Amino acid sequence: MSVPVAKALFGHYRRHPFQVLLVWLGLTLGVALLVGVMSINQHAQDSYQKGANLFTNPFPYVLHHRERGARIDESTYISMRRSGYNQCVPIDLFRTRTADGRDIQLMGVDTVAMFAFNAANPTSQYQEERPFVDGYGTQWVSAELANHFGWREGQMLSLEGGQQIGPLKLLDGSRIGAGTRLFGDMSVIRGLSDHDGFALVYCGEMSKEDRETLRSTLPSTVTLSRTETAQLGPLTRAFHLNLFAMGMLAFVVGLFIFYQAISLSMAQRQPLVGIMRELGVGRKSLAVVVSIEMLIWLLLGLIGGNVTGLLLAQKLMPTVATTLSDLYGANVDLTLQWQWEWGLYSFLLGVCGFVLASGWPLYRLLTTPPARLSKRMSLVRFSGREFSWQALVASIFLVVAVLVYIAPQSQAQGFTLIALILIGGGLLLPFMMWKAFLLVSDRVKSARMRWFLSDASASLTYRGIAAMAFMMAIATNIGMETMVGSFRTTTEGWLQQRLAADIYIRPDKEIAADLSSWLEEQEGVQQSLVQWRNDIETAQGTIEVYTIGTSREEREALALKVTMPDYWSYLHRDNNMLISESLALKFDLQPGETINLPEPFGASWKVAGVYFDYGNPYSQVMISNRSDLIPWMQAQGRVGVAALLEEGMNDEQLVSRLRDEFGLQETQVSNQRDILDRAMRIFDRTFLVTDTLCTLTLIIAICGLFFSTLATELSRQRQYALLRYMGISGRELAFLGGGQLMMIGLFSALFALPLGLMIAEVLINIVLKYSFGWTMSVSYFPLSYLITLGGSLLTLLLAGCWPVWRLIKRSAVLSLRDAQ
Repeated sequence: MSVPVAKALFGHYRRHPFQVLLVWLGLTLGVALLVGVMSINQHAQDSYQKGANLFTNPFPYVLHHRERGARIDESTYISMRRSGYNQCVPIDLFRTRTADGRDIQLMGVDTVAMFAFNAANPTSQYQEERPFVDGYGTQWVSAELANHFGWREGQMLSLEGGQQIGPLKLLDGSRIGAGTRLFGDMSVIRGLSDHDGFALVYCGEMSKEDRETLRSTLPSTVTLSRTETAQLGPLTRAFHLNLFAMGMLAFVVGLFIFYQAISLSMAQRQPLVGIMRELGVGRKSLAVVVSIEMLIWLLLGLIGGNVTGLLLAQKLMPTVATTLSDLYGANVDLTLQWQWEWGLYSFLLGVCGFVLASGWPLYRLLTTPPARLSKRMSLVRFSGREFSWQALVASIFLVVAVLVYIAPQSQAQGFTLIALILIGGGLLLPFMMWKAFLLVSDRVKSARMRWFLSDASASLTYRGIAAMAFMMAIATNIGMETMVGSFRTTTEGWLQQRLAADIYIRPDKEIAADLSSWLEEQEGVQQSLVQWRNDIETAQGTIEVYTIGTSREEREALALKVTMPDYWSYLHRDNNMLISESLALKFDLQPGETINLPEPFGASWKVAGVYFDYGNPYSQVMISNRSDLIPWMQAQGRVGVAALLEEGMNDEQLVSRLRDEFGLQETQVSNQRDILDRAMRIFDRTFLVTDTLCTLTLIIAICGLFFSTLATELSRQRQYALLRYMGISGRELAFLGGGQLMMIGLFSALFALPLGLMIAEVLINIVLKYSFGWTMSVSYFPLSYLITLGGSLLTLLLAGCWPVWRLIKRSAVLSLRDAQ
């Protein structure tokens, strides 16, 4: 019995081949985006654990300066070598830009030290891999990064200053991982800059006694840690969590499309199933055949999704790796290999989603009486009841969302709220459209308009789920646009406020006082400001300590969130401090309350105010430069000097004289423009991956709505053919069909707008707040929303041109014949 039943049911796809694409596409694209994001996240985490800064092994330890961006003196490394630490290799890093404006980072290795290391470690797995034997100018780059930038083997690379480096050598299948960096001999970096000292010093295996002895001889500003860089985990957790949330959303949208396709397939075969039931075919036989069909779709979707997801991850990996390098200094390997865990996760999620997506259509098909199944419009009559039940479930979701909102806030609560808002809104949309179309159709006098609206209402049986996915994708896009736009506006304004000076210098503290006095004497310099900084370790992590003076410029450069009355006078006397927003959130502090910190601070420091500190992964406090802790800061801390210039002053000439006078390196002097430009470039690159995922999700939703419309038009050829015989022209039908599609799309888009703004509020006020410790005001971008909505509707209209064109070109006789 099962074989004839299977042939009869599967024959449906021979008549409707586009449904094969629709069913496969929904699950495949959803799984692809989920697998792509999962593979990126897991691969990055593996890179952190392997310490892929240069060699995954045998360099398990690294020396670095406690201050970000500062360098290790050569004398420190020389002293280490004299003490017998021959397993250590110095590394230099240099950021620059290519002539076509691409940001790159060069990694330089002391070749002599590297050869010495190999000589001292004859069993090293890198004995046969000496990447510098082809010449000291050679720059090695991973094949993935070269393909991403369009570089080729042997190419000379032109930099923005007119210099050239190279030739390039591609790493393909090597055990040496370059990640997002080009690496070669250190002499190349020294030729491009006036670098002195080293950025890092990698060390091979050492006993515990050797490590303790080395730590005791290192300067207080240099620390020894493992290259697994465990600190990257907390810093990057929010970034990876946001990516995973986007991947899950795309997976849900794909399931909606899959559900739409399965429902349509079941609905179109219900007359056939009804006839088979009346002829004696049992429910068990039907259930077995349909289950086998569903299993085939699941396997095809998982295979296609995993393959497509891996290709997508490989395409996005360079952008993600560059972002992580810019933000956190993580050097992520660009070579992705498929792992069985990704397939297992996608299989488990796919099975769960598959059961949810196909369970109800299958149950409805098997439990509906055969007499009703054989009637073509039975499903349409049931749709209103289903929409009402969906609206009831949506109301429950929205009530739960309100309860979650009033509960204690956290990052997980924010993502839960977003999920409840999206699902609740999605379930409510078909009911709202159905009621709105019927309500308007009852009040119009034109027969054709009444038919137009009534038919649009009936078509929600086929289009409703795709409209839900379309709405969810638009809402997510609007929410992300609002969040990113608000974040960018706030960050740019904050940077412009904080970067009040024109030139920033990081000198050795021995010359800081003389440098500041020299600046004050220069023509065109309004003021010179000195700021000391240091770190303290607490149970909650590292806290950065900064000093602040009494000048008006320093006060105006603070981006304050909330303060005590007359906070400025309080700050510069007794034990008072300003704290960053992230620290205030971590300790749950408000102005006027006290905080206890480790020595040399001690207990009962009063919080005079809280200030914004975007982009800083560490908590921070500011104390007065009149504080009793200044001797401790000057003895153990670092110093920075800022210069405010008069209007029209040439900062490049001043910087040149400053470097000549005090022997400063290029990396020790920065101007405001360079800092701001680089910060905003990194910001824009950070959200490029999220924008890409949002766009792909929207494309999936548009495809789903288009294919459901296409399948609907093909399934209703008989109805349209009869309307043609009644005198309605093909062009009128095309206009009505296209108009229905646009009306459903417009209703979905307008419904998505407030949901997207609600999502943005949750992202900014809950998710970002508890992910990074920052808050900001929400900014709105009407023009951006208009472009998103207009572009989505225009794309939808263009996607619907093909079925409309078919309606115009095909004669009524052919349509009626094909519908038999």
